[in-house]
Amino acid sequence: MIECDNATNFKGAKRELDELAKLFASQQHQELVTRSCSMEGITFKFIPPRSPNFGGLWEAAVKSMKKHLLSTIGNVILYQDEFHTLLTQIESCLNSRPLTELNSDPNDLEVLTPGHFLVHQPLVAIPEPSLEGVPSNRLDRWQQTQEYVSRIWKQWQSEYLSGLQPRTQWTQQRNNVSVGTMVLLKEDNLPPLKWRFGRVVQVFSGEDGNIRVVTVRTKDGEFRRGISKICVLPVRNLSKSDSG
Repeated sequence: MIECDNATNFKGAKRELDELAKLFASQQHQELVTRSCSMEGITFKFIPPRSPNFGGLWEAAVKSMKKHLLSTIGNVILYQDEFHTLLTQIESCLNSRPLTELNSDPNDLEVLTPGHFLVHQPLVAIPEPSLEGVPSNRLDRWQQTQEYVSRIWKQWQSEYLSGLQPRTQWTQQRNNVSVGTMVLLKEDNLPPLKWRFGRVVQVFSGEDGNIRVVTVRTKDGEFRRGISKICVLPVRNLSKSDSG
C-alpha cells in the first residue's frame, strides 16, 4: 500500500497501474505472471485533500531538512543553478535514508530506501573532497555549494540517527538488540548519501544482564560498538491479518 497526498501525478500513477493490471488480466497466455502481479499489486491510500497533517511522517522529514537548509545558507543569495543543484542533492540525501531491511536473511546486508521506489536501487553520489576548515573566501561557487550540502547532510544525518534510537536510559535492557538484527552504525564524517549498516553477530552483556556491546558485521568487516553507537532499523512483522 502506498499512502500519499492528492497530487495529480500520484492519481495519474494510480490510473496507469489500474490500466496495466487490466492489461495483464486480459493476457491469458501469461497466467502465471498475472497471478503473481495480482498478489503483489499496489493499493493506493490517499490522505484527505488539503490536509498535510495526515502525512505527518513525510512532512516531518521535509520540515527537518528545511530547518537545516535555512540555518546553513541563511541570507546567502544563490544563483538559480546553484540553488537547484543544492536542492537536488538535498533530495538525494533524504531519499538515501535506510527505512528497513529488505529481508530477514542474516547474510543479506541490503536495506530498503526511498531511492528504491524511484530508481529501483540505492542512491549514490560522487565522492567530493572534504572542504572542512577551508575559509569560505577561498572556495569557488561549486565548492561553496558542496560545502553547504556537506554541512546540511552532517546535521540532518545526526538528527535522523538520534530519532531512531529508543528514548530509554542506557541502564535498561534493550530486547530488540539481538543476533541477526539490522542496525545502523553512528559514524562521524561520512560523506553525503553514505550510511554504514550491518547485522549484529554477537552481543555482550554486563554484570546486570543488560546488553552493553555488540559486534556488527558490515561490508567492510566486523566492528565492536557500544549500543549507544548503533541504531536499530524499524522492522515490521507481518501478521496473518496483514498478509491476508
